[in-house]
Amino acid sequence: MLLSYSIFYLMFVVLFLPLGFIYTKDFSALCSTCRQIVDNFDKGLEKTANYNFGGGNTEWEERKLSKYESSEIRLMEILEGVCYSSSFECNHMLEENEEHFETWWFKRKTKHPDLFKWFCIETIKVCCPKGSFGPDCNTCVGGADRPCHGNGKCDGDGTRAGNGKCSCDKGYEGEFCLDCSDGYFSALRNDTFSLCKDCHESCVTCTGGTNQDCKECRNGWEEDQEGACIDVNECTKDSAPCKDNQYCLNTDGSFSCKACNIGCSGCKGPGADSCLTCADGYKDEEGTCKEENKDEPAFNSEGVQTGDSPEKHEDL
Repeated sequence: MLLSYSIFYLMFVVLFLPLGFIYTKDFSALCSTCRQIVDNFDKGLEKTANYNFGGGNTEWEERKLSKYESSEIRLMEILEGVCYSSSFECNHMLEENEEHFETWWFKRKTKHPDLFKWFCIETIKVCCPKGSFGPDCNTCVGGADRPCHGNGKCDGDGTRAGNGKCSCDKGYEGEFCLDCSDGYFSALRNDTFSLCKDCHESCVTCTGGTNQDCKECRNGWEEDQEGACIDVNECTKDSAPCKDNQYCLNTDGSFSCKACNIGCSGCKGPGADSCLTCADGYKDEEGTCKEENKDEPAFNSEGVQTGDSPEKHEDL
């Protein structure tokens, strides 16, 4: 019984797994590969545009295949340069559809000069026209000319994949990318067009572009008596925001703590002339903390020398 079940399961995998792969194709990747093939084919057309058939039996070539311009030899030369040898996807698609290229080259080229449209969209159906998506090439929200009303990207745009849902650009939101997100205001709006611009840096939300148009102030800003959002100077607050050996530097909407000069023990700004007191080994000279001269003897308040003098060291 177990053996029979195993055989049945193996047959199921062999028979139906390939079908699963068919229905789970990555159409975005397939369309990208197809576009690469067509782009390289067009480059090959340009490269061989001025070639003349010069090998083999020229008379036979002109008689059987017409001129080099529309010959099978030119087609083969172009196709040989379409894919890199290392690109499995490209070579596989080209090998599967070589007959389509021959059909287009000899029978469809004049009537259908756009190879991408004829081959990728209409024949092997891995791509859609720009501004459409999905298996049936449905039109993106906002229309094919301006998907997502020009303010976002349509999922699957130009491929047989995706659901057409809009991913809005910065500053826009909503199903149709017509609404303005926080930090932006509507400068112009109708049923098919929306222009969102930045709020002033002090605003969370706003109705215009100045600090007087804020609906709500950002952290680090506060509303003044006239209703405008102004910067909060954290450095003047009662509770010091920085450590003892740092000074506070106010910035718009915030602040930063900077290290005091090495000669300071506490400071109110950068440099040795902004010290509150001098650090050990430094002394105040006309308002600036400078390093003491260690070669000079030190004296206490009574004028008595303290510590070892240089002469003592020399005697030792």
